[in-house]
Amino acid sequence: MSLEKLNASLVADLAALKAEGRAKPPERIIVGYLPATGSRGPRYRLHGSDRDFLRMNSNSYLSLSHHPAVLAEADVASHAFGAGPGAVRFIDGTFAPHAKLEARIARFVDRPAARVFNSAYTTVLGLAITLAGPDTYWIGDALNHNCIIRAMRIANVPSAQRAIYKHNDLDDLAQHLARVPDGTGRVIVIFDGIFSMRGDNAPLDAIAALAAAHEHRFRDGVVTVMDDSHGIGAYGRTGRGTEEHCGARVDVFVGTFGKAFGVNGGFVAASAELVEAVRQKADTYIYTNPLGAADAAAAVKAIDVADAADGRARLASLQARTTQFRRGLESLGFESIPGPHPVVPLLVRDTGRVRALVAGLFERGILAVGLTYPVVPKGDETIRFQINAAHTEGDIEELLAALKDLRAADGV
Repeated sequence: MSLEKLNASLVADLAALKAEGRAKPPERIIVGYLPATGSRGPRYRLHGSDRDFLRMNSNSYLSLSHHPAVLAEADVASHAFGAGPGAVRFIDGTFAPHAKLEARIARFVDRPAARVFNSAYTTVLGLAITLAGPDTYWIGDALNHNCIIRAMRIANVPSAQRAIYKHNDLDDLAQHLARVPDGTGRVIVIFDGIFSMRGDNAPLDAIAALAAAHEHRFRDGVVTVMDDSHGIGAYGRTGRGTEEHCGARVDVFVGTFGKAFGVNGGFVAASAELVEAVRQKADTYIYTNPLGAADAAAAVKAIDVADAADGRARLASLQARTTQFRRGLESLGFESIPGPHPVVPLLVRDTGRVRALVAGLFERGILAVGLTYPVVPKGDETIRFQINAAHTEGDIEELLAALKDLRAADGV
């Protein structure tokens, strides 16, 4: 049997994606990293180009992936335990750095227990499998990340047992909660802490209050679940993310080590009982290899750095550069979405103009991501900029100058 027929169908599928504007461009390959020098932050080299690029599309908000202490811990652990785990956690694939990381992140987010996965995506999927049941009702934000949308599908949630509320619309959420049928065993309200396409945060304090008001109606109450992958480490007074910013807590906290902490992997933190249920029931934990010991050890050190003086200094620098960029966009007359987070969207509201700006930035040695329909709704076409702690004042001025020149030269 050959793939000739299938290949033809797949080519047609990909052509349809391209026609819809959903096809991904060829992947750029980073081949080099150049440390900060003078007034310039780090630069990157790409395959096929001889220039240096300022990267404005990285999730590494605290710029910890090149921190010498983080790299040293990864090196020590890889030599002690090997490059890979060799087995799933249940079959002797659990190493000392895994247990240490779970204890450390539980302390950081102030929870009794935590469980580490190989990504935040698989964490959310496994959590949904754990919490799903015949009398579970799910309510999610309309702009939730794909992992939450996919999780509700994997958990086989029937349409009669799920609802979507308008983005950050508390009145709509309240109406959906009121409409949950009597006799429902548990209600899950699930949302992002930071919405990655927009940089705005969930109004956690108000959501928690609404959930508490309906707690008495259901056997297992109303359980709030927040994926704060873009928030943890990246904002809040001490980098605790959306909980710290809003002054409220969720029942179940999901996060990642692959963004502000600069390493890899995801986690869920909650009660010891819930975490043990995840360990026993989550397919995406049970049947796949965990992080390597090097990743786990590096993540422990990254949390330690973030939770000490160096981390506070990086957070302060991150906040200063974010404020500088947001004010610069405003002074140039560009439209954005207000917020404290280092995800800063530039609302262009036109696909052609987004592509022209992104291409113009690339020609000037700046990497940024354009978001167009159907990734974002029509009319919300955006360029997403992500500020990192290693960006300098000069880097932000360079970016703002490039945007000013592009608008003047190209009419965008």
